[in-house]
Amino acid sequence: MVALNPTAYYPQDMCHTTEMLRAVDYHTAGEPFRIVAEGLPVIMGATVAERRVYAQNSPDLDAIRRLLCQEPRGHADMYGGFVVPPDDGEAHFGVLFWHNDGYSTACGHGTIALGAWAVSSGLVTADPDAVTPVTIDVPSGRVVAHVRTVGGRVDSVIFENVASYRVAESVPVATSRGPITAGLAFGGALYASVDVAQFGLSLTLENYPTLLELGREIKWTLNDSPLSQHPLDDRLSGVYGTILFEDLGDTAAGPHQRNMTVFADGRVDRSPCGSGTAARVAELAAEGRLWPGQVLAHDSIVDTRFLGRIRSTTTDVPGGVGVIAEVEGMAYRTGEHVFSLDPADPIGEGFVIR
Repeated sequence: MVALNPTAYYPQDMCHTTEMLRAVDYHTAGEPFRIVAEGLPVIMGATVAERRVYAQNSPDLDAIRRLLCQEPRGHADMYGGFVVPPDDGEAHFGVLFWHNDGYSTACGHGTIALGAWAVSSGLVTADPDAVTPVTIDVPSGRVVAHVRTVGGRVDSVIFENVASYRVAESVPVATSRGPITAGLAFGGALYASVDVAQFGLSLTLENYPTLLELGREIKWTLNDSPLSQHPLDDRLSGVYGTILFEDLGDTAAGPHQRNMTVFADGRVDRSPCGSGTAARVAELAAEGRLWPGQVLAHDSIVDTRFLGRIRSTTTDVPGGVGVIAEVEGMAYRTGEHVFSLDPADPIGEGFVIR
């Protein structure tokens, strides 16, 4: 399927960014994350949540986002973040998460990558053999990447999320393959969870095109539902993604599931999805299938894995019952880049082909 904006080739108001944009790229369980910490214009706002709103309405920033996301510098499923000041001195920095459809409120795989980057780059000082907390302000709140180093090298990262909670269970959804039910849970963003057994499908790469379209369909069907409206902050409203999962049963350690998360408008997470894993932890806890001390083994469509746990329980959520979830994974540096835009380039900020 091709989603191509013809004005990308002959733009009427093309950005003429000639400043060099430096980025460091990581992947977390196969999902890319492009970190931009220098070369950005001023992003206004007193908090990261306010800066996200500013970025959504800034032509200059949106041009940079498109430049870094779209081909030929990126691709349809590219992901990254702008490093910004934190809300206050209690955090190390803030971040605006972005992808090809705009700016998200949360990103677990990105938080894991940022933790690894902050320690590896020396931005946050760490002992050679220790666990170092990296505190990060994101649009949905404050999160912590607990970075474990062994012999001076980052070995693993545990992402401690904002409070996660079930919003609704067994929500009826009419789909092109018949009626199904979905669960809704918040993990920094709102996710719809659907067991693919309802479609008679297994979660394999052979079924990828069908699963992708079903994920998009479910997201947009539920996106404007009253259940999808955040009760305290409308900036967090709407369904961010659909977690299509296959239940592989319970082990002695806890549940084992495989998933493909379709977020934004048809972007597919190669990782098991960090904030989505937190949402699944909240749902499984509400079902009584995951308890403190147990582990959710959460696999992706490309067979990478996150481990999800209940760090603690909380009543400071809408509805009164939730969890502080933690998600363990690892991010690896894949490169460092200096990007620019030649003002004579007719492709400009690029294009998207899917």
